[in-house]
Amino acid sequence: MVKNLVEKGTYTAPLLVYNRTVARAEKLTSTLPSGKARVASTIQDAVKGADIIFTCVGDDKAIEETINTALKSPEAKGKLFVDCSTVHPDTTNKLAKTISEAGAEFVACPVFGAPAMADAGQLVCVLAGPKAQVDRVKPYCKGVMGRAEIDYADQPHGAATRLKIVGNTFILNMVETLSEGHTLAEKCGLGTDNLHAFIETMFPGPYTAYSNRLRQGDYYKREEPAFAAKLARKDAGHARSLAESCGCKMKGLEVADAHLKDVIEHSGDKGDIAGIYGVVRQESGLKFEN
Repeated sequence: MVKNLVEKGTYTAPLLVYNRTVARAEKLTSTLPSGKARVASTIQDAVKGADIIFTCVGDDKAIEETINTALKSPEAKGKLFVDCSTVHPDTTNKLAKTISEAGAEFVACPVFGAPAMADAGQLVCVLAGPKAQVDRVKPYCKGVMGRAEIDYADQPHGAATRLKIVGNTFILNMVETLSEGHTLAEKCGLGTDNLHAFIETMFPGPYTAYSNRLRQGDYYKREEPAFAAKLARKDAGHARSLAESCGCKMKGLEVADAHLKDVIEHSGDKGDIAGIYGVVRQESGLKFEN
């Protein structure tokens, strides 16, 4: 996302980059054109030098801590905060209230897309908040960080993360369905290549991409997960919370979440959402690794 902001965004250089792990920020900025970005030593340093502050962290606790630290800076007043994290909609609405009370502006902008899509500027950005502020963020979405926008301008901020949580259940259930299908295809004699030919024809896009990840063994070979099973479980927990709050049953989600738990037990921090395939294989008498 930072790479695409630098390469395609319109802003007054340098773009400020902050990461809780300084080495990661330094590594990233070293790959960018000279003078286009620099490392911010603290969150306050980043807030002081920017008009628009994008945040993207792993969970609800991390974003609340980040925003609370940012708002301690006297320069935070009047700034626009844009959060791209996947968090519970209640957390998003709480952030909106906290930021507004501090005299700053806020837009929720969670994104759909794996790391490869982020690198290619092919994310789908979901924006919610006051229209005037959403309009300030949109020039950095479609054509820069993303390929498309879903515009919820003037809707509650939590509408954006509500869609993100519901949308991620589609991804989780897709991986579960593909895992069961590939396992059945192998065991019944159809073969995974034959199944993949059908998937390519009927379901181009994410289904085909994940089907390739399964049959090529990418689900267990990575040093770092493309979509960490632990983060997928966090998202599943938010979806279950959302469902319970309105009396909705999500049986498919419960099955997939149980499989994610097994992925984490098998692979730890390296566990990927696609590792569900390995668990389904084990349940069917096959090895985790294909």
